[in-house]
Amino acid sequence: MKTLFFTASAVALSLSLSSAFAQERVPVQAPPTPPIAAAQDVAYPGVLKLSVDATDLDRKIFQVRETIPVAKSGPMTILYPQWVPGGHSPRNDLDKLAGLVITANGKTLPWTRDPVAVHAFHFDVPDGATEVQVSFQFLTPVKSDVGRILVTDDMLNVQWLQLGFYPAGYYTRRIQVEPTVKLPEGWGFGTALEKASTAGQTTTFKTTTFETLVDSPMFAGRYYKQVDLDPGAAVPVRLNIVADKPEYLEIKPEQLQIHRNLVQQAYKLYGAHHYDHYDFLLALTDKMGGIGLEHHRSSENGVVPKYFTDWDKTFVGRDLLAHEYTHSWNGKFRRAADLYTPTLNEPMRDSLMWVYEGQTQYWGNVLAARSGLQTKQQGLESLAATAALYDTRAGRNWRNVLDTTNDPIIANRKPASWTSWQRSEDYYSEGQLIWLDADTLIREKTGGKKSLDDFAKAFFGVENGSYVPLTYDFDTVVQTLNGVVPYDWASFLKTRVEGLSERAPLDGLTRGGYKLVYTDTPTDFFKAAETKGKIVNLSYSLGITVGAGGVLSAVNWDTPAFKAGLTAGETIVAVNGTAYSDDGVKDAVKATAKADAPLVELLIKDGERYRTVKIDYHGGLKYPRLERIEGTPARLDDIYAPKK
Repeated sequence: MKTLFFTASAVALSLSLSSAFAQERVPVQAPPTPPIAAAQDVAYPGVLKLSVDATDLDRKIFQVRETIPVAKSGPMTILYPQWVPGGHSPRNDLDKLAGLVITANGKTLPWTRDPVAVHAFHFDVPDGATEVQVSFQFLTPVKSDVGRILVTDDMLNVQWLQLGFYPAGYYTRRIQVEPTVKLPEGWGFGTALEKASTAGQTTTFKTTTFETLVDSPMFAGRYYKQVDLDPGAAVPVRLNIVADKPEYLEIKPEQLQIHRNLVQQAYKLYGAHHYDHYDFLLALTDKMGGIGLEHHRSSENGVVPKYFTDWDKTFVGRDLLAHEYTHSWNGKFRRAADLYTPTLNEPMRDSLMWVYEGQTQYWGNVLAARSGLQTKQQGLESLAATAALYDTRAGRNWRNVLDTTNDPIIANRKPASWTSWQRSEDYYSEGQLIWLDADTLIREKTGGKKSLDDFAKAFFGVENGSYVPLTYDFDTVVQTLNGVVPYDWASFLKTRVEGLSERAPLDGLTRGGYKLVYTDTPTDFFKAAETKGKIVNLSYSLGITVGAGGVLSAVNWDTPAFKAGLTAGETIVAVNGTAYSDDGVKDAVKATAKADAPLVELLIKDGERYRTVKIDYHGGLKYPRLERIEGTPARLDDIYAPKK
């Protein structure tokens, strides 16, 4: 065995050399990837032709072929859309694109995906080529954990955003495209695109811009019905319905009239329209994935299969059509300047989503009541549920509403473990409360002579018939409000949007003649929401929501359940020594209101581990509702009343 000895000088030399090497050598970074041509406001030469074969119902695969005219040979870049209008985020389904082949002059062209901008594909156009052909498959999800189901045996959803490329270097509104779709035999369809011709199962639409194309999706189905919602009008408004079963298409005259009321109440509110025709796309299904998505001349609306046939039971969420319809004015025509982009691959900024979505949420609730989609009482009960949710949102202590406008980009609507603390896209419904606050304040200051309706007409009711987006900024909103009634609207909005507060902005309720209270009996709306969601909602007592099989779907931050150590995903096996049931857990919570009641004791299963949890709570069942404040103006009643 040898023993090694190091002299002091040797160690010093080693350290000196290490130091020298560290100083002389640095990591070498690769040069940046070449920039993609910036978009220009010039017309693209020629018309793209895009063809989609959507007949493969067994494998749920869309076959796509696209012809792109080219003016010269050499390097070319085509872009797959990245940013989703209405989704407010870069979440288009690039991962589901497969089998990409690019050809010209009958020869396959090698392509390279940009390693940074992965939605961009580079290739060289050969000499003499006047067009390139692009083909690929879009592999729609075959199960829900892969993504939203787009194809069933009886209906499908064509999202052009997922089905075409456009050449880099041009605004999408300056690129012309002729779309064609082949559907299963005998199927009907609804879309805002205008039909040019039909041959058998194939329909070709009139040439339009790529921007308009992606804003004009299609619902198609075996069981399809179209209904006129504005008979005799020069500007058609149609309801295009697809259903899982033919009997679900049956509409009673009074239900049809309610949907016609929606159109008229919207016209009376906004005083103008921004389309040459409008198509509601309505899917009555529990098989195709749910959706609520706005477009300028149409909207996609997914509702329960028995939307019409169980009308008295389907009122929860029935404001969806009113919400998406409002977006034709708010979000599509009037659009925040930092949200508008000239292409689908430039980042959007969502800072004014509390106007875009928040005020739309407000008007959706109001128009639903004014048209009869919901009764006034259902509207009030829905508002109570919203007010309670955000008034108890613990995360409002650290995160303001403005920051939640970044959430579509940050979280991309992924599930959260602690939503009540993290917050989510709260600009929707807390925005609704802010605009209720503004509406009732205007009514109070003007003695009921003016309201937020006047803002809506002044802000959205301009340039009648135009559907060219008209952008705005914060100052534009403030100036329009001041045109209705002078006030420090900038501070009003900034305080509520940018400030932190332990409580939600509920002045609109009290100024509207109501107050938020909690009772031991749920409202009809609250019960229906539990039934629809298949949950037991004990948010305002224990601080939990329980899903099927006793699984905790949510535990609210800093509530009795949270303090007892409960976490979403765990399972309640037993309540006070008895096997879990929905009624059993409600009875146990109800009993806590008694002076001598024991603590609620839960047997909890967490993976392979069991433990007993006692919750220190003594308040009984608590459910939110609105209670009339006697002797005050019932401004909320006026807000929900139909406009004459």
